[in-house]
Amino acid sequence: MLSLRLPRSKSFDALEKISRERIMILDGAMGTQIQQLGLSEDDFLGHAGCACHIHTDHPQKGNNDLLILTQPQAIEEIHFRYAMAGADIVETNTFSSTVIAQADYAMQDKVFELNRQGAALARAAMDRATALDGKPRFVAGAVGPTNRTASISPDVNNPGFRAITFDELRQAYGLQIRALIAGGADIILIETIFDTLNAKAAIFAASEAFSEHGAALPLMISGTITDASGRTLSGQTPTAFWYSVAHARPFTVGLNCALGAHAMRPHLAELASVADTRICAYPNAGLPNAFGQYDEGPEDTAAEIAGFARDGLVNVVGGCCGTTPDHIRAIAEAVAPFAPRKF
Repeated sequence: MLSLRLPRSKSFDALEKISRERIMILDGAMGTQIQQLGLSEDDFLGHAGCACHIHTDHPQKGNNDLLILTQPQAIEEIHFRYAMAGADIVETNTFSSTVIAQADYAMQDKVFELNRQGAALARAAMDRATALDGKPRFVAGAVGPTNRTASISPDVNNPGFRAITFDELRQAYGLQIRALIAGGADIILIETIFDTLNAKAAIFAASEAFSEHGAALPLMISGTITDASGRTLSGQTPTAFWYSVAHARPFTVGLNCALGAHAMRPHLAELASVADTRICAYPNAGLPNAFGQYDEGPEDTAAEIAGFARDGLVNVVGGCCGTTPDHIRAIAEAVAPFAPRKF
């Protein structure tokens, strides 16, 4: 990677020091907390006292990233609650903040602002929390997979067709990552990877952005095992996934989403057996029920993740879909007695 020849950002040393001393804590689900707010279409558009009215013919309810601009206080408060629950690292609310994903809402022109402000909101929340207890905290710029896949045709009748190119992904990710850096992100988190070719485009885009920035930020890379096959959607095992991204020398590699902690464990163990870097795991709160809700409580999730820690599998843990500040608080308490994984 180009960034390997660059000086490292100031967050590197602090993160490495803390991660040697204890298991670090990532935050939980943003969507779960947003759903509890019961927001209307007008709330998403910012019609209730927001200075940044969104004028569009497209419905915006469900475009959670847009709330960075239209409901910034609510998003900052969610970040703050996760920090006070024990999170060392919080993710920006920018999972879908690429021109590719925002095209569904005709909001491509807001992408740079979404990412820059998303990082700034998370940074403000972390500074508030640190002012209260003196504990250092970090902002991870969340880079989602987009709603396109570079490796698989969406048309079963035309297996050679691709809905996106590597270069289109690289450009979209590059814009997002540059804006996250501009907003003050300490880390770039490429997450929920179902297609490693998409992730490779994001890694390349990050290296270009770091070169422009003049310093390399820590990279966290997190894949998704989609079902009991133990493979990503594009067909890779955890071992193959690691060898596909190892060249990026990530600060962490790991798994998130799709599975609860119990089902994730064997795949996480496989990844930990081959990766020569820190392992990060943030599973769902079990599997969704018939209504799309997650029933696994904080103590159950925490007990499963404590098993990861007890057996020396992890360096960073948190929660994905269905998890709440209560889950993160329980996870932080459950893993506190255990040392981080050695690698």
